[in-house]
Amino acid sequence: MKTRNVFLILFCLILLVSACNPIKDGELSSAQQTAIAGTVTAVVEAARQQTPTKKALPTNTATPEPEATATATEPPAAGVVGPEKYPEGVNPLTGLEVENPDLLKRRPVLMKISNHQIDYQPHSGLSSADMVFEYFIGWGANRFAALFYGKDCDRIGPVRSIRRVDGHLGSLYEAVVGSTGGDGNDVLPYLDNYIPYRYFTDKYLCPGVCDDGRNVVYSVFANSAAFSEFYKSQGIHLDDPQLYGMAFSEDAPSGGQKGDSAWVYWSDADYSRWVYNSETGKYTHWMMGEATGNVFKPLIDQNTGEPLEFANVVLLQAQYTEFKSTLHSIDLIGNADGEKATIFRDGQAYDVVWKTPQNNKPIQYFDKDGKVFTLKPGNTWVVILGLTSPLSVEDGDWSISFSIP
Repeated sequence: MKTRNVFLILFCLILLVSACNPIKDGELSSAQQTAIAGTVTAVVEAARQQTPTKKALPTNTATPEPEATATATEPPAAGVVGPEKYPEGVNPLTGLEVENPDLLKRRPVLMKISNHQIDYQPHSGLSSADMVFEYFIGWGANRFAALFYGKDCDRIGPVRSIRRVDGHLGSLYEAVVGSTGGDGNDVLPYLDNYIPYRYFTDKYLCPGVCDDGRNVVYSVFANSAAFSEFYKSQGIHLDDPQLYGMAFSEDAPSGGQKGDSAWVYWSDADYSRWVYNSETGKYTHWMMGEATGNVFKPLIDQNTGEPLEFANVVLLQAQYTEFKSTLHSIDLIGNADGEKATIFRDGQAYDVVWKTPQNNKPIQYFDKDGKVFTLKPGNTWVVILGLTSPLSVEDGDWSISFSIP
């Protein structure tokens, strides 16, 4: 009876929108699409909560933690930005000044992006992201979650489904999350523990998340500005996110090893390589191209036509729990003691420790002496691997293979 009432309300609201703004045949205005999409999202959420589902897998329910301060309390060295204070207009996720400081007065946008068959599903928008997270999704494959905060992008994709770990990432970075779907029994209830009402799982929120007309699995793209405005209109807004915790310096830290390149192996059919470019001071992402007989080539952002380059590459090891071949939890929140990571910047590799002392603050990095590690100002790519992933190096060429207990 409750579900029937909910959909009756939806029907009435759609009639109201139509009455106020007459619809031409086969055409909806942008305002009508947004109104209907917001209503659909609310109704679907209400119906899902009222409909009995199978018993969900363990959800690792987030419990409130006492507010903690960053581990390092020493004042930053000269030339260091962060980890607790940032100059006006400086993005705390990149250490760079932004063109439009108003963009920092909102929640970041985390968008799920496919990484399958790059020749047929080329990427768009990754070079505009402040950070990109890469992780295992099962069947030997991986997926990306791109974070947009200091800069917007009007074509991001192809957008794909949401996973459990996106709840942790959305919580840590205070983000709203865009995707095209998710498991209603084993994923969405888990996300509600971390980012309730802050994730979207459909392709009918034009232009925020929208099919480009081809109606295939890789034809959905996102617009971060429109997506952000949609959530603002829903009252899910944050005027001043306190995203402190990361530190940046143009000067590379001492104590590094030669780090010319890094291979990342997810499986025999899915692996990539990061190669340092001394001319740009960044790492270029090389990937396997299926249409070219598995020949490696630079990953190109279709928006710019340029190879994808990042100032920092982080190989981070975390606890994976596998429930079935395509369902994993990845423990990012609650890592107060620290786990291993290797950071590449300026042609050097550094052994560090990563921590998440608070549920709503970015991942922090510390050197062997417990001091905050300084990233290079710019964008950062984070590869999330299992705790037992073996790491090796030979003359500056690093290699790590995904493994979980």
